[in-house]
Amino acid sequence: MIEILILAIICYLLGSIPFAYLIPKLFGFGDIRKIGSGNTGTTNVLRTGNKLLAIFVLVFDTLKGFIPLFYFQNYYSFENIILLQIQPEIIIYLICSFAIIGHIFPVWLKFKGGKGVATFIGYLFGANYFLALLFIFSWLTVAIISRYSSLSSIISLIIIPFISFYFFNIITINALIFIISFFIILKHYSNILRLLNKTENKIRF
Repeated sequence: MIEILILAIICYLLGSIPFAYLIPKLFGFGDIRKIGSGNTGTTNVLRTGNKLLAIFVLVFDTLKGFIPLFYFQNYYSFENIILLQIQPEIIIYLICSFAIIGHIFPVWLKFKGGKGVATFIGYLFGANYFLALLFIFSWLTVAIISRYSSLSSIISLIIIPFISFYFFNIITINALIFIISFFIILKHYSNILRLLNKTENKIRF
């Protein structure tokens, strides 16, 4: 149990690295929290007008979700961990979900981080690359049509949990993906209000 807790904390700390805050500051764009929506996420970094900067942030935030799941699935042994006869796969997915929690609630930024979409995409890549590609396809399709990043994320987050049932035969993992998706949608509460009021900012490609 202690080992699981330590690994979860490590995943949380990895996820809490605020690349959307650090990278713009490193390249002279100041505090990203004072730009646009004030959110420490890829979309807000895009509002600096520097697309390359936004791509860097997107890649690093995605890796935060991918690396833990990929590592634990391929290079870490949970054979010695027996926790109420829970399958190792469930333990792995649960531990790695803390990277997403870290991104949303980073200890370094007083627990005020991004919404977790990019890190969740990385998590999906670690789970099943087709599922992640489907998320990206859905996001891009809605974004191209609507020009709303938040709407693209919300619709993709609604679709993915249902599609995941075709890829995983462990209901707990499907439930976890559903819970994560639902929680990230809740983090878009202010965006949903702006979408309803037609005051949400559009993105430029």
